[in-house]
Amino acid sequence: MAYFLGIDLGTSAVKCILVDSQGGVKASHSVEYPLLQPQPGWAEQHPEDWWKGTADCIRALLAKSSVKGEEIAGIGLSGQMHGSVFLDQALNVVRPALLWCDQRTAAECEWIERTIGKEELGRLTGNKALTGFTAPKAIWLRNHEPHHYERTAHLMLPKDYVRLQLTGAFGMDVADASGTLLLDVENRRWSPEVARQLGIPLGWLPPLFESNDVAGHLQPAAAELTGLAAGTPVVAGGGDQACGAVGVGVVRQGIASVALGTSGVVFVHDDTYQMDPECRLHSFCHGVPGKWHRMGVMLAAGGSFQWWKNHFAFEELQQAEAEGRDVYEYLTALAATAPLGSEGLLFMPYLTGERTPHPDPKARGGFIGLNMRHSKAHLTRAVLEGITFGLRDSMELIKASGIRITELRVNGGGARSLFWRQMIADIFGYPVVTVNSTDGPAYGAAVMAASGVLQQDIASLCEQWIQVVDRVEPNPEQQRRYEQYYALFRTLYPTLQSTLHQLTDLVSATAE
Repeated sequence: MAYFLGIDLGTSAVKCILVDSQGGVKASHSVEYPLLQPQPGWAEQHPEDWWKGTADCIRALLAKSSVKGEEIAGIGLSGQMHGSVFLDQALNVVRPALLWCDQRTAAECEWIERTIGKEELGRLTGNKALTGFTAPKAIWLRNHEPHHYERTAHLMLPKDYVRLQLTGAFGMDVADASGTLLLDVENRRWSPEVARQLGIPLGWLPPLFESNDVAGHLQPAAAELTGLAAGTPVVAGGGDQACGAVGVGVVRQGIASVALGTSGVVFVHDDTYQMDPECRLHSFCHGVPGKWHRMGVMLAAGGSFQWWKNHFAFEELQQAEAEGRDVYEYLTALAATAPLGSEGLLFMPYLTGERTPHPDPKARGGFIGLNMRHSKAHLTRAVLEGITFGLRDSMELIKASGIRITELRVNGGGARSLFWRQMIADIFGYPVVTVNSTDGPAYGAAVMAASGVLQQDIASLCEQWIQVVDRVEPNPEQQRRYEQYYALFRTLYPTLQSTLHQLTDLVSATAE
């Protein structure tokens, strides 16, 4: 039996899965690594931690599954997007990587849009300058750490650093490269014009591939570390959102996905290149060769729920630990005891700034409408409703672009909750389905590996391997009531934007 290894380099952990030639998952394993937050709004990681975690994860997976390294026919990689890995000429890491959720580059984004012009930047890259993207991080390095900038010879994304360790070869797929702000997304190539105007050397950027292209082969040193066989083909892979979409079969027009991870993403497949004239949605290359996608991103979707759990769910955490169950089961059950709309309580889920539809690093979260009747159950439900309202903002932009949606495929940790899936169906107004593949980006990476090795197109593999297992229809009455709450939710950010900015500036001034 031949197997395909899917590796997903996440923000908190790396996950590795083995998928057989019929699409079945043989085994999975995860290894965590630390997140560094040296200042408010900053987020960094050591690339060496990713590589060590990946090597450890692969060895443990092989041991757990009793699969031999020689039985692995191909390897695919998925990873957190946008993170900037700076390497010197000798391939040493120059400094910790700046991650997708790092918000320090607001001034650099403003400079980029002044230098190139907002409309011209959109025309050249399909996107606006956002703090999470890669190019602003490179400019921040030039502005604030020139000694590190001068040492830099290579600029990479997180998963591509891991592939470099596996294969010794440079490369980046066009799907992940779309989030660098240096790619001509329409033509799937680096943009010399953007690089020239920003002063970022094109020589820093690696060769480009489609996601299922073989981008290298396992080198002997990596084989010894991981237990895999030297010479195993490694495909280019993709960013976690493109891989996650492939992993649930969002590979044809009309299907959209909602990813409920640390961030939240509403993602829709596009057969042709389209861009939002105001660049409120991201226009990226898809992991499916020759296709594109549009997506909206909430920075703290599952992250907001995790924040609530970490700080306010002490009883539920103790009970979950005692009974060996997932604490989120207790929290969603608690939320279900509160009425729809949480008795007039709204939650703003902007705990780490926001991206879509409010590209604002100074945005903040909050509960609006609290009174003495509200209990933990109300607040817990309000958190879930606020996250879902915020995600619907992205769907409204997708609908306005003219794409007709027939169903939503929900993935990520939140997809396990039937209560939350029903809430999404009611708030979005679309059927919500789940599929038999529950490993998201890691599964998509394995599909890409199989596609590259077997020379079979990704869409065909998805049709063979991925089936719908559950479908939730919107409840018309609940949908009607949620429309009223959603209309109020949409007024919160415009009304409070100035106050949120003043609070952020006040804290920054105090810290100085």
